[in-house]
Amino acid sequence: MKQHLVHLLNDRVKLYGSRDVYLYKNKSSENYETVSWDALLSLVQKVSKSLIAKGYGPESNIGIFSNNSPEWAVTDYGILGIRGVVVPFFSTATREQLKYIVDETKMKLIFVGNEEQLEKATWLFNKTNTLERIVYFDQSVESEDERCISWQQFLSEGESDELSDYYDKLLMDAGPDDLATILYTSGTTGEPKGVMLTHDNFMFCFQIHEKRLDICEKDTSMCFLPLSHVFERTWSYYMMYVGAKNIFLENPRTVIDELPKINPTVMCTVPRFFEKTHEGIQKEYNNWPSTKQKIFSWSIKTGHTCSEYKSRNESMPLLLSLKSKIADKLVLSKLRLIFGKNMRAMPCSGAAIRPELLRFFHATGMFVNYGYGATETTATVSCFRTDEYNFDTCGSIMPGVQVEISPKNEILVKGRTVFKGYYNKPEETANSLQDGWYYTGDEGRVINDSMLIMSDRLRDLFKTSVGKFVSPQKVELLLGQSRYIEQIIIFGDNKKYITALIVPSFENLTYQTVRMGIATTKPEILIKEPQVIDFYNQTIEKLQKELAPYEKVVKFTLLKEPFSVEGNTMTSTLKIRRKMISEQYKNEIAKMYE
Repeated sequence: MKQHLVHLLNDRVKLYGSRDVYLYKNKSSENYETVSWDALLSLVQKVSKSLIAKGYGPESNIGIFSNNSPEWAVTDYGILGIRGVVVPFFSTATREQLKYIVDETKMKLIFVGNEEQLEKATWLFNKTNTLERIVYFDQSVESEDERCISWQQFLSEGESDELSDYYDKLLMDAGPDDLATILYTSGTTGEPKGVMLTHDNFMFCFQIHEKRLDICEKDTSMCFLPLSHVFERTWSYYMMYVGAKNIFLENPRTVIDELPKINPTVMCTVPRFFEKTHEGIQKEYNNWPSTKQKIFSWSIKTGHTCSEYKSRNESMPLLLSLKSKIADKLVLSKLRLIFGKNMRAMPCSGAAIRPELLRFFHATGMFVNYGYGATETTATVSCFRTDEYNFDTCGSIMPGVQVEISPKNEILVKGRTVFKGYYNKPEETANSLQDGWYYTGDEGRVINDSMLIMSDRLRDLFKTSVGKFVSPQKVELLLGQSRYIEQIIIFGDNKKYITALIVPSFENLTYQTVRMGIATTKPEILIKEPQVIDFYNQTIEKLQKELAPYEKVVKFTLLKEPFSVEGNTMTSTLKIRRKMISEQYKNEIAKMYE
């Protein structure tokens, strides 16, 4: 078994040769073009040799600051080929976030994607003590700074055969314990920490996924989540491991438009993707005549019944099987076409998902493989098995991974996928890694000997001033069921009662405002309308009837704009950044406690 990612790549190139491995959209023609396995290895070797020519070698911390692209992956493997350490940045990172990571890792070289990223990176030259050089991928970009060179110019420096012997020796000495990457967490609750993962972390991850997932060389995956995140990065490596094709999508906002054009078979996702897709389906449903709505509802109901049998690995009764075929022809097959005509499985993780949302997409016949993991565990700790699963869990614990629940109900993880520590942070490492166990900071339990339930983020739990502990995730998932609530985040730490910031679903709200006689559709006006505020009061009251008094939202503020990655209130994988939101909206929050 190969124990280094570049050794594995070389092995796969020998196996697949001229076959296509990557697809990407040409910005000029808007057509998808391909990269073969042979061409990939040639480019990777050029990157490695160019790095050697520039004086970089083992343990060099080298950054990648770009949107998804073949160049991203080629650079990644090229850095690993010299036994260097890849340090990715999220493509939307701010200057300050870049500076923090460059300073901590003493980075000398960054590869960047577009002009905006180049501008941010160039700013670092005078703000850090170590950065020496920038390489930019975008061929349409030009820089007069001699410290910035183009991708093509950089590659030309690795064409000398004189570098081959040293490159071969580096690869020969490479091993499983080499540090492969430092992945900085998105900092949802505090200062970012650099998670150190070795080649062995990834290689063992592939072995256990091979036992759990039904993925092979015939598959094609759409790479739309950021490669800077452990989920998409590890998944893309796994596509290489199984010999599958990978399609790079530079702009993740266009994913729904591109899926029917490319028709991938698999794609890793986050819960927010399904929330937005479901909202779009609901919007269409509202415009249909009653007869069509009834057919849709019957089909989904039939799909729900079928999916329950599938989740228990039981055969369906004959009558239900016949109904299923009718429902599929009338409605369900058309819904699946949203994801393209070939999509068969979609791994999903990164945040909590409402079980009813998970059940809905399974009812359509789409296998959403929900799971739980962390950057510190090389992604997956648990996920659905293809033959048996429980919608109220995060799936079954992966083979080769140990999970225990501490006396405080904290999920602890042990195994070869667990990280080696936080870069340059011994105290944080000691707090999180004890006797080989990773203390996740998540509350959970194990049922049926193998199925994991993650119930809350222990770090997010807060205590009200009357001494009651409240789970934000529980309340937010409950209220987030409303089709009129786009996003919600609650507060109440050391306060007498719970408050919330709510982003309305303005599209769905329109159906109510018409009835109210409100002509405007402008969000900034609607959020101040007494009738709208009263409507949300009633909506929230209905949803939180079963909550304990101390868990109920007492006051709320409607916001005109959604939380977003661009606004720095969501991570690149679309998780809410609580600390950042509490700082940006501190005045609005304070008013609710006056």
